[in-house]
Amino acid sequence: MLQALRDKTSGLIAKIVLGALIFVFSFFGIESYFTGRNETWVAKVDKSEISAEQFRERFQNYRSAMLQRSNGQLDPALLERPEVKRQVLDALIDERLMLNANEKLGIVIPDERVRELIRSYPQFQVDGKFDEGAYRAVLAGAQRSPMQFQEQQREALAADELRTLIGSIGVVTPRAIDDHIRLRDQTRDLRTLTLPKPAETPTVDDAQIESYYKAHLSDYMTAETVSLDYIEFDAKAVKMEETPDESVLRERYDREKARYLTPEQRLASHILITAKGGDADAQKAALAKAQQIAKSVRGGKDFAAAAKESSEDLGSKAEGGDLGWLQQGVSEPAFETALFALKKGEISEPVLSAEGYHVIQLRDVRERKEKTFDEVKAELAKSYLESERERLFGELASKVYDQSRTDLTSLDGAARLAGVEVQKTAQFPRTGGPGIAANPAVQKAAFSDSVLVHGENSELLDLGDDRRVIVRLGEHKRSEQRPLEEVRDDVRTRLVNEALTKAARERADGLLERLRKGETLEQLATELKLSVVEAKGTGRSAANVDSRIIGAAFKLSRPAEGKSEYGNVSLPGESYALFAVDKVTDGDVAKVDEAGREAVRNQLQALNSMIATSEFVASLRKAAKIQIAEDRMQ
Repeated sequence: MLQALRDKTSGLIAKIVLGALIFVFSFFGIESYFTGRNETWVAKVDKSEISAEQFRERFQNYRSAMLQRSNGQLDPALLERPEVKRQVLDALIDERLMLNANEKLGIVIPDERVRELIRSYPQFQVDGKFDEGAYRAVLAGAQRSPMQFQEQQREALAADELRTLIGSIGVVTPRAIDDHIRLRDQTRDLRTLTLPKPAETPTVDDAQIESYYKAHLSDYMTAETVSLDYIEFDAKAVKMEETPDESVLRERYDREKARYLTPEQRLASHILITAKGGDADAQKAALAKAQQIAKSVRGGKDFAAAAKESSEDLGSKAEGGDLGWLQQGVSEPAFETALFALKKGEISEPVLSAEGYHVIQLRDVRERKEKTFDEVKAELAKSYLESERERLFGELASKVYDQSRTDLTSLDGAARLAGVEVQKTAQFPRTGGPGIAANPAVQKAAFSDSVLVHGENSELLDLGDDRRVIVRLGEHKRSEQRPLEEVRDDVRTRLVNEALTKAARERADGLLERLRKGETLEQLATELKLSVVEAKGTGRSAANVDSRIIGAAFKLSRPAEGKSEYGNVSLPGESYALFAVDKVTDGDVAKVDEAGREAVRNQLQALNSMIATSEFVASLRKAAKIQIAEDRMQ
């Protein structure tokens, strides 16, 4: 047998197969056959990935903003719908398309633009000035490095830069401004006749009720509901030593000493001279100008005055070239090297960077400072207790969850381990209920297959504020058909309302047809014993006419001289309004001053920019390969 096997593996075909395997393993790496790659992206735009973490952060920001804007009136469950999450993801994809286009078009945001933007944020300022310590403290609290934050700001500026370039292509002409003003400020002379709700209540018999009920059975179902058994526990229940040992704190201090170190900082101003054109002659001219400025400020001319007069850095020019307090690692290497080589009060020779030539003034120096252990002991203790509680709570949550997975048919063991009692909710539908049932994660788990169909314990659910919960099905009440006798009055009311609405519409349409054939509103008003209301000079936002009538009236064509255009529109309560547009007066362009015209121009420019950018992004979408992992949008 061994010989037969040897013969089969030494033939020509075997050698070909073996050679192919050697090629594959050498090219791709044999590890790929034994270790799988776990894809974590939510979307891929060509070769750029949008991670699940990026999506979650953007979605949470959007969710928080919407809830804050609604002052608690918005149901959080509505924001968890797939179509809402897809809108957020689409916005991220559009941003990525714009950034990829930036790279292809060679659009580069200079470091100074990024620094200027960061210095403008109020959270990084002390007494109205950028403060390096505040900057780093805020970033540390958000668990971001300066480099990460700078690149994020650079991407935001790059996306805005391309939008601005696209928007600047379209020109808003004076004629377009005039046309907009004429249309915006247009008024219409109206006459209105409001028709009341039909006086006669339609008769609905039992046969109609039964027929409607059978045709709309799905409208008369009870809601599917569940009740849950659950255990809830939080970090506050974790028992721990409240006074940490000093040796533990000293070890933490040594490990995190960089947090308590304030590096040397330098208060700098500069004057920037750019080389317009970029060729050798432009470089020489810029250098000569920078040298002349350096000579004048060294000779006694006020540096701030010279910066306001000559600097081409728009971000600092108005401030006399002030750059605030800088430390090593935040500026261009050439600029930084020159700055940190100066002594207090000195002014540098022109320093070349990618932006141009800088003349730098060192105004002050803050020496390197380090807080002692005793100075930060209380802070260390508080930080240690918080992190230790978080660690212990994480361990507890993990053990409780593991126990709940060990016995999927009960929460008793997990409850004992967590030191809590098993609680129960009231019955609630898919839209949620009181208590934990108001949480979208709980609602989703309650009606999931694992809990609802298989009767298992749920995953560990995060309620926020260091609270965790595990749920299981208590009782399930399926949606059931409500008997006709229970809903008879509801069906009757619906049929009556539909009949009234139909009668009101048919009456209004019939009267409108009579107007268009030559009768007048006044004739109809006399016949119906109603009154015609005049509203001359009605604008688009007039308060004395129902907005529904205004909206319909401004959609009608301009009437011919001496004629009227007629229309009707439904109003609340099965009533209708008949109206006539007798005259249209365009807005007076002469009444709008230059400031008003400029506001219109900006408005039209912004609209044009939005449309052009939207069309540009649509073209990018068509050309790009976009992949979306719907199952990772959680």
